Amino acid sequence: MELSSAVDLITGKVVSLIEHEASLLTKVGAEINEIKLELKAMKAFLDDADRRPGVVASNETDNQWVENVRDIAYEVEDVIHEFMYHFNKQQQWRSKLSSFFLKLIHFPKNLLVSHRVAVKLQRINKRIKSIAKRNQRYRVFCCGSRKFNEQIGGENDRNNWVKNLSESSLFHKDDDLVGIDKAQRELLGWLMDQELQRTMTSVVGMGGLGKTTLVANTFNKQVVKQHFECCAWITVSQQYVVTDLFKSMIKELHHKSKEIIDKAINLDSMSYRELVEALVNFLEPRRYLIVIDDVWSIKFWQDISIALPANTNGSRILLTTRMEDVASFEFGAVNHKHRLKPLPFDESLTLFWKKAFVGKGGQCPPYLVSSARKLVAKCEGLPLAIVALGGLMASKNSISEWNEVYNNLNRELSENDTYFERLKYISLLSYFDLSYSLKQCFLYCCILPEDYVIKRKRLLRLWIAEGFVEPIKEAIPEVVAERYLTELIGRGLIQVVRRSGSGRLKECKMHDILREFAVSISKSIKFVAKSDGKEEIEDNGIRRWSIEAKGKEMKAASKAALSRVRSLLVFTVNETSKSFFNRLPSGFKLISVLDLEDTPINELPYELVNLFNLRYLNLTRTQVKELPKSIGRLYNLQFLILKETQIKELSAGIVQLKNLRYLVSYRFNVNRGVFDFGFGVVVPSNICLLTNLQVLAAVEARGDFIKQLSKMTQLTRLNIANFKETDEKNLCFAVAKMIYLRYLLVKSCNQDEKVKMDALESAPPVLEKLWLAGKLDKVPHWFNSLDKLTFLCLHWSRLSDDFLPHIQALPNLGHFDMLNAYEGDRLDFLEGFQKLKIIRIRACPRLKEIVINDGVMPGLHELTITDCHEFATLPQGWESLPDLNQVALYNLSPGLIEKIWRSKRVDQRKITGITLSRQEGAEAVFNITRWSE
Repeated sequence: MELSSAVDLITGKVVSLIEHEASLLTKVGAEINEIKLELKAMKAFLDDADRRPGVVASNETDNQWVENVRDIAYEVEDVIHEFMYHFNKQQQWRSKLSSFFLKLIHFPKNLLVSHRVAVKLQRINKRIKSIAKRNQRYRVFCCGSRKFNEQIGGENDRNNWVKNLSESSLFHKDDDLVGIDKAQRELLGWLMDQELQRTMTSVVGMGGLGKTTLVANTFNKQVVKQHFECCAWITVSQQYVVTDLFKSMIKELHHKSKEIIDKAINLDSMSYRELVEALVNFLEPRRYLIVIDDVWSIKFWQDISIALPANTNGSRILLTTRMEDVASFEFGAVNHKHRLKPLPFDESLTLFWKKAFVGKGGQCPPYLVSSARKLVAKCEGLPLAIVALGGLMASKNSISEWNEVYNNLNRELSENDTYFERLKYISLLSYFDLSYSLKQCFLYCCILPEDYVIKRKRLLRLWIAEGFVEPIKEAIPEVVAERYLTELIGRGLIQVVRRSGSGRLKECKMHDILREFAVSISKSIKFVAKSDGKEEIEDNGIRRWSIEAKGKEMKAASKAALSRVRSLLVFTVNETSKSFFNRLPSGFKLISVLDLEDTPINELPYELVNLFNLRYLNLTRTQVKELPKSIGRLYNLQFLILKETQIKELSAGIVQLKNLRYLVSYRFNVNRGVFDFGFGVVVPSNICLLTNLQVLAAVEARGDFIKQLSKMTQLTRLNIANFKETDEKNLCFAVAKMIYLRYLLVKSCNQDEKVKMDALESAPPVLEKLWLAGKLDKVPHWFNSLDKLTFLCLHWSRLSDDFLPHIQALPNLGHFDMLNAYEGDRLDFLEGFQKLKIIRIRACPRLKEIVINDGVMPGLHELTITDCHEFATLPQGWESLPDLNQVALYNLSPGLIEKIWRSKRVDQRKITGITLSRQEGAEAVFNITRWSE
C-alpha cells in the first residue's frame, strides 16, 4: 500500500504537467513522451500490486526503488518548469520587440535552452531504465490482478457512492454524537449548579475518545449559552503563545457578548499586562464560561489563570486534556473531573452504522450485520477509529470487500495493541483506500498548524492551485474539489468545525492525531514539511513548506533548498520580523503557491513579478498597499486573494493575467451598520478582457466598466460598489447574460442613490445569493424568478410599501437580512417562507410590530431584531414556531425591555427561559431562548 501511495503522489502530478504543457514541449517531445510512458507504467505496476490480497507492507528494496522514482519524477518536474520559465521570458520579450528582432536575439538562446533540456531528459531516461526494467518487473504483477479488481468492485461503484454522499451531506448537521448523553448530563449539572464560586471541570481521556466533540456539543447548547453572560472557546495545543491566546479570548468574548471592541484599542500593540487587565475588567462582574481545549501541561494554567478572575458569580472553566496529572491538579477552586471512556459495543455499532450506511439512514443490511459486528469489535470503542472505519466501509457493498478489510485488520492488529496503535492502523487503512487525488488533498491538510481552523473556500482554492483536482467534463474545479472535501469528511478524515445557518460547511480542521499520521507520511515521501522559522531549511527535495513563525528573526534557506520549493504557506504565531516577509529569496523563482495570510507584511518584494509559475497568491489581512505595476508578468496566476488589505486600486497590468480565475479584493468598515459597510478596489475598465475570470469581488464601478461588463458571461460571483442609477440598462444587460452567476452584490454610490434594476427581465437561473445595498422604490419584478435563491440581503432599501408578498413564495430562501430596508410600522408574514431558517431585521426606524401567521416560517431557527427603537411588542405568533431556538432583541425600546423583564414568569409558560444579557439605560439586550433539551 505504501509503495502505491508514494508513487501516486509523485508521478501523477508530473504526468499531468507533461500532458498540460504538451503543445509547448514539442522540441523535446521524444524524451518527454518516453518519460511519460515510464512513469505511467511505474504507477500502473504499483496500483496493481497495491490491490493484491496480502500486499500491505514493503521491503527495503522496494522503498529504495520508490526513493529513486521520487527523485527522478521531481527532477522531470524541475526540468519542465525550467523550460517553461525560459519560454515565458521569451513571451514577455515578444510583446516588446518586433518578430524580426525577437528571432535575431533569441533564436540561438532558444536552441541552447532546448538542447540543454533535451540532454537532461535523455539522462533521466537512462536512469529510469537502470533502476527498473519495465518488461521484466511490471508484467509479473499485472497478470492476474484484473480478476481480483473485478471481484472487489470497480471504480464506478465508488463514484456512485461519492455522488450520493456529496451534495446531500453539504447541508446537514453532524450526527456522530452517540453515547454522550450520560456524560453530557453530568457536565451540564456541574456547569449550571447553584455553586457561586468559580469552578473548574476537566474532561480527560486519550486522543480519539471524543473529548472535544462532547465539550463542543455541550458548549453550543442554548441552555448553556443563556445561562452565562459571556462565553469563549480557546484551543491550546502543545505549543502556544499566551499573549496570542489572550488576544483571541478578548475578541471572542466581545463578539459573543455583542459588544464592539473600542476602535482605539489595538490588540496587537497591547502588552501582556494590558491584555490581562482588559480580560479581568471584562470578566470580573460577569458570570462567564471559558472552555480551554487540549491542555498538555500544568504550566498552561499557571500562565493563564491570572486573567480568569475567581469571582462569585457562578463562573465556570471547562478544559479537555489527555494528561491525567492536568485533570487531577488542584486548581484552587471547586474541581470536577470526568474521565471519558471508550464507547460500549452497542453504541459503537450504532455510530459505525451511521457512518457506513449514511445513504440508508444508518440501517445495516441483514447480510452485512455479522461483518459489521466483527469490524466494530476491532475498534474497541474508540470513536475516531469507528468513524474512520465506517467512512471507509461506506464505499464498499459486497461481502468480499468487507471480508478483505477485516482480514487486513485481523492480520495487523493484536490484542496487545494500544489504543493509539489501533487507531493509527485503522486510519491508515482508510487513507490507503483513497484515490490518488484524495490522498494528496488529505496529506495537504497537515501543512496547516495543529488545531488550525481553515475556511472551506480557502482550502478548496489551495487544492485547485496545487493541481490536486482532476478535471471532469461539465464540472468546474470548485465543484469537484467540494466533492473531495465531502468524501474526506464522510470518511472521518477531516472534521467539521462550523456550518452556516443553512447547514453548509463553512470551516473545518484535521484532528491532531490524524494530522500526526499525515505529517509522518508526508515526510517519508517528501510531500510536505514544516518549519518554525528558527532552523534553516535543508535541501532535502521537499516541495511544499509550511512555516509557523514563532520568533522575531527567521533563518533564510539555502538557494538550492528554495529552488525545489513549489508551495510556501506562512502562519505567524506571534510578532515576527517584517523584514523576512518584505523580501523574497531569488531561489523561489519556480514557486506556484504563496499564502501569506495574516503575516505582518506591508510591502511586496520586487522579486514577486519574476515568479512566472505562481498560480495562487493570498495576501488576506496583510498591510500591503499596492501591487507591483508589472503584476501582469505573473502569466499563470489563477487566484489573487486580497481581502482586507490596504489596496485601493489595481494597475493596468492586471489585464495581462489571462489565466486569472479568482480576484477577491475587499475590506470592511469597522462599523458594519453604516451604509459604507465595505469597499472594493478600482480596476481598469478593460479587465473584462479576462475571459477566464469567474469571481470578481469586489470592484468599484468607474469609467465604462459596467458598459464593458457584458463580456464577462462566465462569472459565477460579482460584487459591484459605486453603482449609479444611470448604469441600470448596462448592468441589467450584462447580468442577463451571466447564466452561471451564483452570487450578486450591487451597492449604490451613496445611500440616496437608487439601485434600480427593473430593466432585468429575469434573474440568472442559478443565482443563490443576492445582496442589494441602496434605495429601492419597489422590489424588482424579477424577484419572482429567484427559484434557487437561498440568501437575500436588502440594505438601506427604505421601502415604503409592504414587500413581503414579493418574496414569500421563494422556494429555497433560507436566510433573510434587512438593514434599514423598510420604513413602515408593521411587517405581516402572512404566508410562505417555508424554508426560512434565519431572519435578521436591523435599523428599521419606524417598525413597531411584527405578525407571524400560523404555518409561516415553520423551520425558523433564529429571529434577531436590532436597533428598531419604536418596536413596542414581542412578535405576534413567534412562540408557535416549532423549530425556533433563539429570539434576540438588541437596542429596542426601553419600555419593551422593561415589559419583557416584568412578565418573565408569564412568558415562561410559552418558552423555557428569558435571560437578560445586558441592560444599560435605553440600551439593553435580552436573549429570549427556546430549547428542547
